[in-house]
Amino acid sequence: MQGLDFRKKRRRSSNRPRVQKGRSARKGLRFEDKREKLHFAMERLGSSAGIKSIVLWAVEILIVCMMAVFLIAAFGQRVSVAGDSMSPALKNGDVALVNRLVYRFAKPARGDIIVFSQSGASHYSVKRVVGLPGETVQIKDGEILIDGVELTKDINVSDIEYAGLAEEPVELSDGEYFVMGDNHTASDDSRVPGVGNIKTDDIYGKVWFIAGPWENMGFI
Repeated sequence: MQGLDFRKKRRRSSNRPRVQKGRSARKGLRFEDKREKLHFAMERLGSSAGIKSIVLWAVEILIVCMMAVFLIAAFGQRVSVAGDSMSPALKNGDVALVNRLVYRFAKPARGDIIVFSQSGASHYSVKRVVGLPGETVQIKDGEILIDGVELTKDINVSDIEYAGLAEEPVELSDGEYFVMGDNHTASDDSRVPGVGNIKTDDIYGKVWFIAGPWENMGFI
């Protein structure tokens, strides 16, 4: 009886599903499909990262270009000097760079070399600021007087032979400047009726650098 029971148990166990061996079993345990999907996802992630890098690079290039345009517009405007009215500081044929930004934050100071163009004029002029708003300018005995006191600093002129409009005291209103060329004998400036006082709105900017020719290159 015990042997019969043993055989029955063997028979019952024979009805159990057999675990497949060999190639079929190994096929059931393969994960190649999942790895391929993961690889595909990583490729897509790498592609999006590459696009992001390209976009960032393009934005950086755009910012650099905009900064270059701004710097050129603010500090790189060029003006050619015609004549020797500003000699020896500026000579005929010099190419000067103009700072157009400075007078948005500060007012022209005495001694500044400015570029200006009055209404109706077809060209720019380059002169040095001598008199400031609210001051009285007079040229007497070849000297410049500011509010009755001789001016000896921030100018390069002396022994002035032609006083012009400044033979009598010239009162400067708010926003008006008296300008002169360093070479006063060859300069049409605020002494001349056709020029007179320069208004703030007429000022284009401040000369800060001589860009050419090579032998004259340097800061003002």
